[in-house]
This record gives sequence, structure tokens and C-alpha cells, in this order.
Amino acid sequence: MKKFWILIVTVVILIVVLLVKNTIVGTMTLNVVKGVTGMGNSVPVYINIKGETIVSRVLIPEGYRRITYAKNSFQEYLRTYKVKEYGSPIINYDHTKYFAQHWHDAILDIPVPENGLQQCADVLMRIRAEYLWDQHRKDEIGFNFTSGHHCSWKGYAAGYRPKINGNKVTFHKTATSNHSKENFYKYLNLIYTYAGTLSLYQELSKVNIDDLTIGDMLVNPGTPGHIEIIVDEVVDDQGGKLFLLAQGNTPAQNICLLKNFEDADLSPWYQFKQNETIYTPSYYFKEGQFIRFK
Repeated sequence: MKKFWILIVTVVILIVVLLVKNTIVGTMTLNVVKGVTGMGNSVPVYINIKGETIVSRVLIPEGYRRITYAKNSFQEYLRTYKVKEYGSPIINYDHTKYFAQHWHDAILDIPVPENGLQQCADVLMRIRAEYLWDQHRKDEIGFNFTSGHHCSWKGYAAGYRPKINGNKVTFHKTATSNHSKENFYKYLNLIYTYAGTLSLYQELSKVNIDDLTIGDMLVNPGTPGHIEIIVDEVVDDQGGKLFLLAQGNTPAQNICLLKNFEDADLSPWYQFKQNETIYTPSYYFKEGQFIRFK
């Protein structure tokens, strides 16, 4: 009798998978199943559980080497980003655990505001803005709203605030000058509200797969869309590259380093090819479209 019920449950699961396999949700479901059954709870081959940064957490496949970048470059900033203790869960903005805890190998040490605004594109804009802040390049901090209007930290710090009427945006000096870090995060909350995946896609330059580097972002600019960021890369003697991907998500939650369910033996490394669909644990990108911060 027990075997009978196991058989019935298995058949039901297969039917559900077949019904949804041609949809985005279906792909997510398939990847969840792969994560549970294919990779299990064992530590992946290329993971050093004692590593405290991305570069020390993830080991290099044989025959590859890490590409060298300047010390203060955005590439080095990302690959040396601090990560939490191995096994740390994905926590939502409201302190609950995200339902899927099996598709990441690291949690980047970035706070999640309780306001729920810091979602997939938002956390990548935060990382970029914090990098520019740390490099004393604050005047370069700025992002376009979805309307196309540019909102800079320089203007916000000087007291200029947007007046929004539909798709029309004008800026007026309505606040006192304030260049503090606390005000900087208020500025980012404004950006999270009026910018996102679509605005980044419209604003930023597109990148060919052959030219990818750390910091480039894999994007589906739909509504809703999704976006993930390359946080490390390695290359072999023939010029073949592998990449690591990290993502924020909805609801607002920890940004995590993603496993690769499509190639468990290589996970968490990814290989991208022209005109091929890219599957990641929570999303699938029918086209490999990439963009790059200015």
C-alpha cells in the first residue's frame, strides 16, 4: 500500500511538471525540483564553507584562472564582497524565511531594509551606489526613473526633490542641503520607488556575451522582469569563461549567490552561449540580454 501511494504521488508530480514546463513558472518549478532532488544538501564541489568573501567561498574549476582586475575596480569590489556564514538562510524584509532555501551557496552581507523596497534591481543599484560612495566618486551616483528622468545623488543632497505628475517629472529645491550617509539611504529609497529593471535596461549600454565581465547584469526587462549580476569570472587557456551570478528578489530579501541546477557538476559556475536560454534557480531568461553600469 505504501508503494502504491508513493507511485501515485510521483505520477501527480510528473503531470504537474508536464503541464507547466513551457511557462516561466513551470521552469521555476522544474528548477526547484532539481534543487531538491538533484543537488541534495551536500556541499558542492567548488564551495569552501569557511570562505568569508565570494572569491574565497567559491573555488576554481581545474584548467581555469581568475582574471585580474585593479584593486579599486568595481570587479574586485564585487568578487571580494563579504558573505555570511555558510548555510545562512535567505531572509525576507519582514524577518520571515524565504520559501526556497536550497538554491544558494552564499548570502552577501547586505542589510535588507524593513520597508520592502529593496528588490531585485534595487539591491544592484545599491551595490553600485555604495561602491561609488566608497571610492569617493559620489558625484557619479545617479539613476534614471522609469519615466527616463535622471535623479542624481548630487542633486538630492543639495535639496532637490522630484515633483511627479504622471510621466512628467520636475525637480525643485524643497529641502536643505544634506550630504550625510543617512540621507544617502533616503535617496536610495526614492530610487527604489521610481526606478527598476526596466529603467536600468533602457538607461544602460547593452553588452555582448563575448564581452562579459564582473558587474554586468543578466536582465529580462519585462513587467515584471528580473535581473541578476555577475560577481566573479574565470577563464581557461582557450578564452572560455565561467561566471558566478547573484540576485536579489521579490519580496525584498537577502541577495544570494546562485547555484547552477542545469549543470550541478559545475555549480555555482555558469557558462553562457550566444542565443541560448539561461536557466537560473528562480528564473529563466529566454534571451541572454546583458547590460553594464556606466
